[in-house]
Amino acid sequence: MFFWNWILDLFSYFGFKKNAKLLIIGLDNAGKSTFLDRLADSRLAQNPPTWQTRSKQLDLGRLRFTAYDLGGHPTVRRVWKDYFPAVDGIIFMVDSADSKRFEEAKTELDSVLTCDVLPDVPVAVLFNKIDRKEAVDEDLLTAQLNLHTSKTGKEYTPREKVGRRPVETFPVSLVKLMGYGEAMRWLAYYIE
Repeated sequence: MFFWNWILDLFSYFGFKKNAKLLIIGLDNAGKSTFLDRLADSRLAQNPPTWQTRSKQLDLGRLRFTAYDLGGHPTVRRVWKDYFPAVDGIIFMVDSADSKRFEEAKTELDSVLTCDVLPDVPVAVLFNKIDRKEAVDEDLLTAQLNLHTSKTGKEYTPREKVGRRPVETFPVSLVKLMGYGEAMRWLAYYIE
């Protein structure tokens, strides 16, 4: 393992990176497009609803992600599964300040977590907008989405010891630059 990591580090030093595909999905108005813009060029912008797929290249350590923001309106959600066969990781965004939509978010997340095409793909669930006063804390939202038994843990546990799909929750604020770096490092660990 040490030798393999050394080779990968050497390739990374010379600009060679492993390519990976990342899907950013979740309900509309959860912050997916803002998240993609934050990752790609550190800008914070108010985006219109996403009706067409957006993609950007992102470099993280030894990985070069092609990240796809698929949109979250009910009509757009039907195409999510078209992207599943070729994906290496999923970011599922939840608006932690919109408690009226937690059940809808749970339904969509459950369909992702039970999809036969994605048995081993790691899923990072980002509870966005934690900076708002009406935001629900991580434990309560984890319970609302019924994720307590699914979570892998934020520590880096080797995949063979996890024994199932890696899933973890991360409270984030794109406005205050909090939490999403940890989520991306966790995801990259399971993709490398």
